[in-house]
Amino acid sequence: MVSGIHTNDRINVVPVKFSNNSFLKKIINELNRRFHSDISPLAMDLDIGETFSEERAQYFSTQIIASFSSLTSDVSGKVLLITEVDLFVPVLTFVFGEAQLNGKHSIVSVCRLHEEFYSGISDDDLLFQRTMKEVLHELGHCFGLIHCKDWDCVMHSSQGIEEVDIKGNFYCKTCARSVIGLK
Repeated sequence: MVSGIHTNDRINVVPVKFSNNSFLKKIINELNRRFHSDISPLAMDLDIGETFSEERAQYFSTQIIASFSSLTSDVSGKVLLITEVDLFVPVLTFVFGEAQLNGKHSIVSVCRLHEEFYSGISDDDLLFQRTMKEVLHELGHCFGLIHCKDWDCVMHSSQGIEEVDIKGNFYCKTCARSVIGLK
């Protein structure tokens, strides 16, 4: 597994309907540790109310990214949205996140990464581990990575929380090597 990733791309972390500032800071600190790049928070005001589906009681992640794209055209680097709301795409019951393959934008929701969502028991360490796996996964898509067959790779696809827990939390050597600018 590859722990130190070198990229010339700046990574902007944008909270959207996200209230836990200490958790956000922890995510940014971990990204700074893992990526040798400029990682910083970016405060932007985005109303995602129009992306809410009353029928599903969830927010449409693809529409959030599309709405945000026009607001960040002058922002250099990648843009990672972090939210607490539950996300979906029409063909799936839910998604942990979504990203533009080889693109600029990604979004990760911590909603279904909370252990209390499944068991009623709070576990902050497990929430952080799961969140970092999904953040690294979605950023990997922005860097051009597709799903990996290696279960130890963070780019392995996760259809449910059990698969998030099973997969590794680093890019495998093959995935890290396949992205220009990653070493």
